[in-house]
Amino acid sequence: MAVVGPVTERWAPEQAGPVHENWQLAAPIGPATDLWALGALLFRAVQGHAPYPEENTAELVQLVCAEPPAFAEECGPLRPVVESLLRQDPTERLDFEELRGWLRSLVRSAPEPEAGTHVVSAPPLDATRLPVVRRRGEIVRKRRAGLPDRQARHKRQEKAPKPRRLGRTLLLLILLALAAAVAYAMVFMPKAGPDASSSVQPGAAGPGPAASSDTDPNPGTDGNAGADPGSDETPSSTPSKENSPSQSSSSGTQTTGPDLPQGFTLRKDSEGFSVAVARGWDRAPKNGSGQVIYSQGRFELLIVPGRDTASEYGDDPMTYQREEERELQPFRDSTWATSSGMRRIDVGGRSMAEGQFTWQDAGGREIYVRNLAILADGRYHVVQLRGPEAERDEVTRLFEQASATYQITG
Repeated sequence: MAVVGPVTERWAPEQAGPVHENWQLAAPIGPATDLWALGALLFRAVQGHAPYPEENTAELVQLVCAEPPAFAEECGPLRPVVESLLRQDPTERLDFEELRGWLRSLVRSAPEPEAGTHVVSAPPLDATRLPVVRRRGEIVRKRRAGLPDRQARHKRQEKAPKPRRLGRTLLLLILLALAAAVAYAMVFMPKAGPDASSSVQPGAAGPGPAASSDTDPNPGTDGNAGADPGSDETPSSTPSKENSPSQSSSSGTQTTGPDLPQGFTLRKDSEGFSVAVARGWDRAPKNGSGQVIYSQGRFELLIVPGRDTASEYGDDPMTYQREEERELQPFRDSTWATSSGMRRIDVGGRSMAEGQFTWQDAGGREIYVRNLAILADGRYHVVQLRGPEAERDEVTRLFEQASATYQITG
């Protein structure tokens, strides 16, 4: 699969089927496979893109086996030929004689293109001006023999610096600049000493820009305004006597690990999890699909705390993410959707699958999705961030904080 890559011409359904089932490279099948490749090539040449998404080999193989190709709507008179060549059943494709007849008929009936005003007429031919015939290597032999060169432009080329000498000079200048930068850093940059470390250790109690007390006289100005009572934001980090710095208090305060970036707060949800969410986001109650949704504008954070079990959906998070996860059903239903970055992660007895997806929502807008499926204690937990396709960086920033801080508390 790594050698062939995500190329539609090389993955006819009869080739992709064995690979999809056994994950082994399939040998070419026969003439029908070549006809499939021709159909995919004609589709690509006329439509400007492949009949299937080609971002990922595994996804391409799966789609070729499961779904018909895109309609060849822009192929004009070639459309019935292309769609016949791309039929999933090899026995239903055109044979070579039928294909030859179709193409001959199309070529005979094709009109000549109209050049219009873009034609540039060639100058009249002057038979008295013949090109000068020069033997190959003639100038080189003259130069090696020490004969004078009569053309001034060759003399100017002789005086020009040699490319090899110029390359050595540039390399020397770059090395000198690097050496000067290192010397400057060693002499003028401040050195770290024993007093350079912060007086507040990670995880220790201390005031911060998001800190607040339980007796805040202006609770309406905090990021908790409008939050659902089912979750607790934890902007405070002051430990009590009952809770040591290595534990979380009953109100959801987390005092271990690195501090959250500015603009985020750790929320302990009553559904049995905690996660870092951007301040001011609204929380919707758990819906009938078992989802807890935090949202603001066109951005949504979907949390599914252990709805599906491994006994029902298997213990492979990659298969669960690709075929079973309900939060990705719009991706599987969409005609034009892409996926990338799909990988499995095994850490500390937990198995996870991560992926990036795009599809069109009900309003026809392109959305970008980062997804993480976690298998813990026989149950699947899903952390998914959705946002506009044009704001991938913001989706990634929000997702990385949520996926890194998601903890099961229930």
